[in-house]
Amino acid sequence: MIQILFEIPDVMSIKEKRRIILSLKDKIRRRFQLNVAEVDLQNSLSFAQIGGALVSNSKVHGESVMNKVLLFVEDEVPVRIHDVKIHSEEF
Repeated sequence: MIQILFEIPDVMSIKEKRRIILSLKDKIRRRFQLNVAEVDLQNSLSFAQIGGALVSNSKVHGESVMNKVLLFVEDEVPVRIHDVKIHSEEF
């Protein structure tokens, strides 16, 4: 699992913020086959928190994908990341 808390600078409306978040979620879903949702701060104008989850038979693979997602968000989206949590479990 991954949770990313980030700031979207220069957003003028909730509608514009939601458009950016929807685009980001769609890109992550397509590129990494990850389930993604906006998990908090829906009514904040400039901050957002998204979470993603992946089920894999390899802890190493899952953590690798989550780190690639983080790099993708840092490189491809004009946001300022404030906090990231990556969590994995084995059963």
